[in-house]
Amino acid sequence: MAAKNSAGLLLFRRTGATVEVLLAHMGGPFWQRRDAGAWTLPKGEYEPDEAPLAAAGREFAEELGVPVPVGDFLELGLVRQAAGKQVTAWALEGDLHPADVVPGVFEMEWPKGSGRISEFPEVDRVEWFALADARGRLVAAQQEFLDRLGTLLDHGA
Repeated sequence: MAAKNSAGLLLFRRTGATVEVLLAHMGGPFWQRRDAGAWTLPKGEYEPDEAPLAAAGREFAEELGVPVPVGDFLELGLVRQAAGKQVTAWALEGDLHPADVVPGVFEMEWPKGSGRISEFPEVDRVEWFALADARGRLVAAQQEFLDRLGTLLDHGA
């Protein structure tokens, strides 16, 4: 079975000397009471015939319910998550107010084995975090994107 491919956007802003990134807390009952490792960049799967950057923009808009800010995309490359999913990401400088987010929803059987289908938000909240603070919250494999963003910004991107 081939690895699933996902693409996402890491929105960042500069507040004085601090760089902040926008992270999304994963929705659904499994993540509800978790913080460390329960945050992600807005992302989603795409099919082989879809351009990854186009998929990243589509998923950002679907998951957050707001349009992708206008700006220049900085390629952050690819990481492989623990379950084998490959995530390709781009950084984008921009701003949005977390209160403007209207997350998309998904359905799943809950409680498991009950036969009841419930609807949950794809993300239950978004917040801005300084790069150092984001590290402890972000899914482990995606932390590499923070390092890559820091390197790009250190080199004048």
